[in-house]
Parts: sequence; C-alpha cells; structure tokens
Amino acid sequence: MKIIVGLGNPGSQYEATRHNVGFMTLDLLAENLNIDFRKQAHFSTVGEGRVGGEKVLLMKPMTFMNLSGRAVRDAVDFYKVDLTDLLIIYDDMDLPPGRIRIRPGGSDGGHNGINSIISHLSGRQVARIKIGIGRPERETTVKYVLMPFPDQEWDLVKPSIDKAAQAAEVWLKEGIEPAMNRYNSISPQ
Repeated sequence: MKIIVGLGNPGSQYEATRHNVGFMTLDLLAENLNIDFRKQAHFSTVGEGRVGGEKVLLMKPMTFMNLSGRAVRDAVDFYKVDLTDLLIIYDDMDLPPGRIRIRPGGSDGGHNGINSIISHLSGRQVARIKIGIGRPERETTVKYVLMPFPDQEWDLVKPSIDKAAQAAEVWLKEGIEPAMNRYNSISPQ
C-alpha cells in the first residue's frame, strides 16, 4: 500500500491560497486516477483506489497545516506502511513559482507542516514533492502563504501543480528515482 498526502488547510477560505497547493495537487491526482474523496478517516478526507494492482490512499489532513503529523502518523500506524511508501506534497517558499522539486527526504526547511510530520514519524526520510510559491516581498510569511495567487503567479503555478500530479503518479508506479529524474530538471514555462 502507498499513501500520498497533500498538505493544506481545511475550509473554503483557504481553498485557493498558496498554502493549499498540496490539496490542489491531490485533487488533480485523484481526478487522474479516478479516486473520489468519499470518507473521513485518520483526521483527514481520504480517497482509496488501486493503481497497478496496489492499494493507494490519498489524504488531505483536516488538522490544519501545523498539525499535519498527527493525521499522517495515524494512517501510517493503522496501515503499518513503511516510510518509503509515503509521499508528501506541499508548498515551498524557497522555490520560485512554477518550479517543483522531488526529494527522497531531508529537513523541514522551515515548513511547519513538514516539521510536524517529521516530528510525529521520528524520521526525515519521507519522500516529498515541493511546489514553488516564492517568497513574500512585503507581507509576513503567515499572511503570504494564506493569500490566493495573483493571476500572473497562478499562470506559473497551475502548470507546476499539473507536473506535481504527474510526478506523484510516476512515484506510485515506478518509484522516487524515476520521478526525480523526469521532473526535477523541468524548468518553469
């Protein structure tokens, strides 16, 4: 079994914000894989399906970003999933809008959602897809990540969400290395 978690904040007021690109990517991935988010489990909205004969759980934690680790830990423990079968998708201010970066693990990079997951799992070796949202010029970090994208930025980020969903599908079918090799070198359009 594989688990893919998209990070974001629940509620309509957060739907189109920078912090919710993980949720946006998971919605697109679910559509591509014909998986519906039909139930609540593990402090999350979840969708279940099969890809290539393997069970897949898509998760959007409803714990709010900074407490995402609670939801992820609950699912990992329940299904007894090895951390190599877990993928996290989230926003990254260190990447410019339009870029994605795939990594097999690493530090939290100052991201509170990833910090929570690393803390709850007691390990940094969790595969991740980071979607660039850039850094604020004037706003505080908190205000910036909770703002919607301006149109010109959305024009860059929308294709990166598409690429992130494609990369997640490659991760499901082929693993982290092929996903990294195909998608880390793609530059923004």
